[in-house]
Amino acid sequence: MNNERIPWDQYFMAQAVLLSLRSTCTRLEVGATLVRDKRIIAGGYNGAVSGDVHCIDEGCYVVDGHCLRTIHAEMNALLQCAKLGVPTEGAEIYVTHFPCLACTKAILQAGIKKIHYLHDYRNDSYAQSLIKQLGASVHQVSLDQKYFAKLLDNSTEEVG
Repeated sequence: MNNERIPWDQYFMAQAVLLSLRSTCTRLEVGATLVRDKRIIAGGYNGAVSGDVHCIDEGCYVVDGHCLRTIHAEMNALLQCAKLGVPTEGAEIYVTHFPCLACTKAILQAGIKKIHYLHDYRNDSYAQSLIKQLGASVHQVSLDQKYFAKLLDNSTEEVG
């Protein structure tokens, strides 16, 4: 039996991937997990404002190549903290896709100094320079399938 535990960066990124499955915008499913001191403090996914219609129900509301109906996953996670009074200073964020410029600015302004992402996605050069200029870091996470294969395996091991 393998007793090796999943590394923290993959664990928190897996949480972001799971959140992305709740996305209601059909253009891109994104999830974000905010973490402080190895504890999840908030999560978000791409979706409409609470109480509004969702893209999956009525289609995306696209103007100039952007869906105006959707709040990005990173913003939803940050807004959850604001709504509940949870401080973000010194937290880290795990996002399934490299954050857009607007989200990068919000992340940095919220005091988050570590941005972890899974997939490259229109990595904005100004966002990258802001991250560097403000002394934050960005790290691409790779998910090792060995930690997830057992989730899909229906066999059971005898505990004993």
